[in-house]
Amino acid sequence: MVIPVVYEDESLLVVNKSPGVSVHEDGHTNGPFLTDWVRDTRPEMVGVGETMRLQNGTIIDRPGVVHRLDRDTSGVLVLAKTQAAHECLKSQFKGREVEKEYRALVWGELKESHGTIDRPIGRSRKDFRLWSCGKDAGGTLRPATTRWTLLAVGQGVSYVSVEPKTGRTHQIRVHMKAIGHPVVCDTRYAPKRGCALGMERLALHAYTLTLTHPNGTRMTFEAPEPADIVTTTRIVTERHPE
Repeated sequence: MVIPVVYEDESLLVVNKSPGVSVHEDGHTNGPFLTDWVRDTRPEMVGVGETMRLQNGTIIDRPGVVHRLDRDTSGVLVLAKTQAAHECLKSQFKGREVEKEYRALVWGELKESHGTIDRPIGRSRKDFRLWSCGKDAGGTLRPATTRWTLLAVGQGVSYVSVEPKTGRTHQIRVHMKAIGHPVVCDTRYAPKRGCALGMERLALHAYTLTLTHPNGTRMTFEAPEPADIVTTTRIVTERHPE
């Protein structure tokens, strides 16, 4: 398994996660797992971070893991190389001090140039594996805000920049579905829509991540859009006017 490194120093390891790679074990899938790559290539990171108990009772270590991306989401992800760095980053994510920008292809041609989705998210009553911000949302509803900006539109899809201001599970996927524009190839939240324009996986990419380094420096890391998304967006040729 090859994982491109975006940036690395004594405190941080920033990578460009490939689609199809899970961040860590979940008790259901067989991998590949990013944490296996970390153990193999950065053994000094083993023990950094926090353990996690899976639903089957297994306790796993998650070397350096501070946040996650869905298995089929590609893009920039930061890992902590020391416990001090882990605590620093964890505090920033919890305090919503980390800025994230995603790029996504969504179904339908958006009419507006930008928008904000402000809808609390909870577990779906219909399927416990899913999340919802609709009438079927149950349990504890947590505030969630997502901002989107239209980059291009055509061929029945829209290419958008998305900034989640909160960090709820599946937030972008749930919110874009809620406004009638689910992410292309989202087999969980839009299983009947299928894929489009050659995409064969969830059309969602973590593009940039901005955070404060443990040394106090504000830094932005970028993971260039992967070939499949670049190829698809070239087909969406009608650029939205500035």
